[in-house]
Amino acid sequence: MSGIIWDFHTHTTYSHGKGSIEDNVKVAVKKGLKKIAISDHGPGHLTYGIKRAKIKEMRRDIEAIKDKYPEIEILLGVEANVINRSGALDITDEEKGLFDIVMAGYHYGAFGEEPGRQLRLHAENFVLNHFGTTTAKLKKENTELMVKAVYENELMAITHPGDKYDVYIEEIAKACAEKNVWMEINNSHPFLTVETIAIAAGYDVSFVIGSDAHVPHKVGNCENAVARLEESGVDPARVVNLADY
Repeated sequence: MSGIIWDFHTHTTYSHGKGSIEDNVKVAVKKGLKKIAISDHGPGHLTYGIKRAKIKEMRRDIEAIKDKYPEIEILLGVEANVINRSGALDITDEEKGLFDIVMAGYHYGAFGEEPGRQLRLHAENFVLNHFGTTTAKLKKENTELMVKAVYENELMAITHPGDKYDVYIEEIAKACAEKNVWMEINNSHPFLTVETIAIAAGYDVSFVIGSDAHVPHKVGNCENAVARLEESGVDPARVVNLADY
């Protein structure tokens, strides 16, 4: 059995999580994690993104508790939104400097520099993902959106690739391999799937497991993600935060 040794995908009340930064840290310490990142949703999301004015406050909150929990490294991250054909995310260059790590994912509710186009993309993805099958045109557009974001930003990882939007996973894996960006196997969402883990593994890419915890007690949870990894047959050594126990 394998478990994660650190969790870089956790949410708090600064976006739409249910606990504080310290609540998440306490659970991480109890579970024996060596590192944790608070990676709330980027500020471009209309309903549950972090408030830009709160980013420095989040940094202060983390710095204030580091000495209290010396057994764990506490990082400030962000799950930025992939929203623009230019590759730009919903965080500014100045804001990027406030974060220790930047991850990026696709979510409904973020509209960027072309809100009309993005609204149409969200609507098509929502309808086809819930009531039908994707189209080659939509799949290509989704893929290009993510690939551009990988090439145009310094990312640590992309989160739950394929969730809420269908993509050519091999194109994303190729870009991540070239840019040394990890691909997340998300514990709370079924992406990467067993099939897409296997496809992505055909490229020189590393994987990371994220709990995507929105409540503190789920910090560090990885059972669903590990089960999909095992079913895919991909070597667990390719997951950067797994350890045997």
